[in-house]
Amino acid sequence: MSTDPKSPGGAAAFAGGHPRHGLDEVIHAPVRFSIVATLAAAEKAEFAFVRDTVEVSDSVLSRQVATLEKAGYVAVTKGYIGKRPRTWLALTSDGRAAFAAHCRALRAIAGDDT
Repeated sequence: MSTDPKSPGGAAAFAGGHPRHGLDEVIHAPVRFSIVATLAAAEKAEFAFVRDTVEVSDSVLSRQVATLEKAGYVAVTKGYIGKRPRTWLALTSDGRAAFAAHCRALRAIAGDDT
């Protein structure tokens, strides 16, 4: 059994330990948590949609997405709709697994293990 708090399984990886060990430090920051939660609800989302949903500036979203991308949790795709440039964000499979584990750890800390 892994003792890496970022591994899928999160809190379960620390059998007998406090569930806080299952929290993912990359996801735990409030803005990054909000970004990941927004992306978890869709296959992909436009940058502007995530920015408006999370209520942050372009620069704040860009910095936080860069951190999530570096961790392997978010994939960034650039393209065009007509002549207008667009950026799409999507959770990777590792990002989805890390988010699920992080949420399990939060529920365990709150006393709701479901």
